[in-house]
Amino acid sequence: MAALLEAQGDNPFRVAAYQRASETVAQLGTSLREIHRGGGVAALDALPGVGQRIAAAIVEMLETGHWQQLERLRGSSDTEALFRTIPGVGPDLAMRLHEALGVDTLEALEGAARAGRLEAVEGIGPRRAAAIGAALTQMLDRRRTRRQGGLSRGLTGAEPPVALLLQVDREYRAAAEADKLPKIAPKRFNPENRAWLPVLHANKSGWHFTALYSNTARAHELDRTHDWVVIYAEDEAHHEHPCTVVTAGRGALVGKRVVRGREIECRQWYAQAAA
Repeated sequence: MAALLEAQGDNPFRVAAYQRASETVAQLGTSLREIHRGGGVAALDALPGVGQRIAAAIVEMLETGHWQQLERLRGSSDTEALFRTIPGVGPDLAMRLHEALGVDTLEALEGAARAGRLEAVEGIGPRRAAAIGAALTQMLDRRRTRRQGGLSRGLTGAEPPVALLLQVDREYRAAAEADKLPKIAPKRFNPENRAWLPVLHANKSGWHFTALYSNTARAHELDRTHDWVVIYAEDEAHHEHPCTVVTAGRGALVGKRVVRGREIECRQWYAQAAA
């Protein structure tokens, strides 16, 4: 992660944090799995140079064999496979959840379920939405219980303001158009293995942002791969808040950039900006 973030131009302090944690792990006389088994995530957090964010990442790798954040920045994330781990969710539904909601973590999907957004997905009625939401929360509650000390990377705390998200969206699209950003070669929908997907890392108002164009099947189908921007906002407590910014195709905000699922807030922000 340290090498990847450095290559993508992230904050040097963030890069150094992963380097320090790596040095700690390399010098351990006991495996991380044994440390976690004996003291949970709190024992990992207590290791020199590890801290909450990296402790949660280690737990994710120990429990799932994957690190979603790392795979995302490598362009190898398989969200649909992740969603298929939810009881009652098969391949078709996993794809529809990912494409319609624009989320790529179980925690973000749980947030969408709590906001009542599952019913907007084709083929999901109120009863099925409730069943999926309950199964997902049960899965995550078990995981959160195992992660002692409340250090899971769930959707906790206030979301970033839409004004800040729209600012990151503007900066990302301008820098991408000017070819000023590092690029990754996503594994999906990229048979030539071409590095075409620009990545932006930025720190603003106590938040760390990572922005990328959407590389979903739906974005390719609708030719929106250079319109839909997925932003991952990490707060000071290291909780991640993903969202998708798109150009509105209808309604009062047609032609304007909006944060999907937060259209009312965007409408209010645009009204204030015009006043």
